[in-house]
Amino acid sequence: MRKTQASIQIPSSQAFTTKTTTLKVYLRHLPFVCRTAAIFFLIIVLARPQTTDNWQNVNTEGIDIMLVMDVSTSMLAQDFRPNRLEAAKDVAASFINGRPNDNIGLVVFALESFTQCPLTTDHTVLLNLFKDIYCGMIEDRTAIGLGLANAVSRLKDSQAISKVIILLTDGVNNAGEIGPVTAAEIARTFGIRVYTIGVGTMGEAPYPQETPFGTRTVYVKVEIDEQILNQIAAITGGQYFRATNNTSLSAIYKEIDQLEKTKISVQEYSKKQEEYKNLALLVFALLLLELLLRYTLFKKIP
Repeated sequence: MRKTQASIQIPSSQAFTTKTTTLKVYLRHLPFVCRTAAIFFLIIVLARPQTTDNWQNVNTEGIDIMLVMDVSTSMLAQDFRPNRLEAAKDVAASFINGRPNDNIGLVVFALESFTQCPLTTDHTVLLNLFKDIYCGMIEDRTAIGLGLANAVSRLKDSQAISKVIILLTDGVNNAGEIGPVTAAEIARTFGIRVYTIGVGTMGEAPYPQETPFGTRTVYVKVEIDEQILNQIAAITGGQYFRATNNTSLSAIYKEIDQLEKTKISVQEYSKKQEEYKNLALLVFALLLLELLLRYTLFKKIP
């Protein structure tokens, strides 16, 4: 039997030995590199990198403030809405919210005085404690000197640039072992400035009086010892203000706010800068490049 064998005749084997390298060969690992780099930078993005080498000048008040509030029953008078105490609490809360950099505390007084909240920058806690003060929480009468002295004791060791007391009352000092003028002189010794506020309309004010037949409204004479309050302010380098309604009380706190914001110091501090945004864009670009390569240059034919 004759054996046949297929063959192909070519002039040269050069066609099988010549290597042609294309761009596709060089880029064949690029999609994998893109995905690996994207995962690497995504991990960095999740870590939220920050820089702290950005320095700038900022203004800060550096002020310690004690609010001293009368809680005697006369603060229930309704010449303010809904009454003097609630109006004073609302305006003081707005004042606190406008001074996030300051240490602020609260002292209340009637026959006695105590610290409702020590100096703090946690104003949320302070505002919550404001809600807990009410007329009758301390036995009635008005010890202005005692309330002021209590606030001075809280501020005397302060290292703040400026130390301030805002004292609010609607009456006359008629209790306490320490007189208002004596307390003011002690405040001056420690460099504490006192702003005094007398709250009450001129003449008579409506007052809710409890009777066996329920609550009835009577009109009582408004008596504020403006001479003493003026004297306290003058001794300590502060000012006296008279508030006759909600609007004027709010304006007084705004004026005090502006007066104290003029006493500032300039400090340099390091400002943190978020750096993850550019890296996030880089991750997106790498993933996009990988997809483009896989579905164009390296697209597989099924």
